[in-house]
Amino acid sequence: MHCEQLIAAFDDCFLETFNTRLVGGAEEPLYLPSTKTLPARVFFRSDYVSSALHEISHWCIAGAKRRDQEDYGYWYETDTRDEASQLEFEKVEVKPQALECILHWSLGLNFRVSVDNLALVDHDDRHFALAVNQQIADYLESGLPPRGEIFAKYLLALRSVELNFHDFIKQQYENNCR
Repeated sequence: MHCEQLIAAFDDCFLETFNTRLVGGAEEPLYLPSTKTLPARVFFRSDYVSSALHEISHWCIAGAKRRDQEDYGYWYETDTRDEASQLEFEKVEVKPQALECILHWSLGLNFRVSVDNLALVDHDDRHFALAVNQQIADYLESGLPPRGEIFAKYLLALRSVELNFHDFIKQQYENNCR
């Protein structure tokens, strides 16, 4: 899937119901809430599908109050975090990256966790990958965030209307996470 198709899919799912658009080509990811004249906008980096899926995941998880704030009221710490800051970063990234993984699978793409830190070249991300895998298992057990499920199902249906979403995701989990 090309970014233009992903943008169209996002608009189909969320422009009317959540007044939110997906926008590519940004130098850095950013979320801007709606204004009186503009819908909310989820900006993703350059024209990278993976960047778009990551930013969509954050949007799908953010509650209504968070979606009223620029970048959901969070701050971004550069990719020069020390080990302690990195571990804190990974704690808040588990849920979005688990959903991002499911969105990747829905598009037929491989997924790899991102520690988003160029300063820690020897950082061992295995514990983070295990936490993401556990969160996927939790999502399979208790359900995905509602907007995430809507979008993942939509993406999978674009590929094949014959696939059962829950069976497909469970199979992907068994093939990729065990």
